[in-house]
Amino acid sequence: MPNAKKTEEKIERMLNAWRTLAPDKTFAGLTLTQFEAAAAPSSAARRKIDALEAQLAEAYAERDRADEAFETRAKQVVAGVLADPTEGDDSALYGALGYTRASEQKTGLTRRKRTQPPTT
Repeated sequence: MPNAKKTEEKIERMLNAWRTLAPDKTFAGLTLTQFEAAAAPSSAARRKIDALEAQLAEAYAERDRADEAFETRAKQVVAGVLADPTEGDDSALYGALGYTRASEQKTGLTRRKRTQPPTT
């Protein structure tokens, strides 16, 4: 498969050279207008790709803005669950939201195993 960027550069280079140096000549049975028509589908496909990439970039930006708004609301909901006297940080709801319930948190206490001194 040819390199798309190199092909685009080749199309432009060939069209510009033909337009500049020999616009009235025919090569391989094609006039400049016919050759431009042969290159048109390639150029149209490139414009379509550019437009789709712009739409994709906008969709990513839209998603990121929506995610930020969601995160703000999610923090508010979690704070509400924590502040609710019937729920709090040890409730099943708090755990189901993806947080570690207070009763399930580890204390951080570790006890080392005693090692026996080497025998000689």
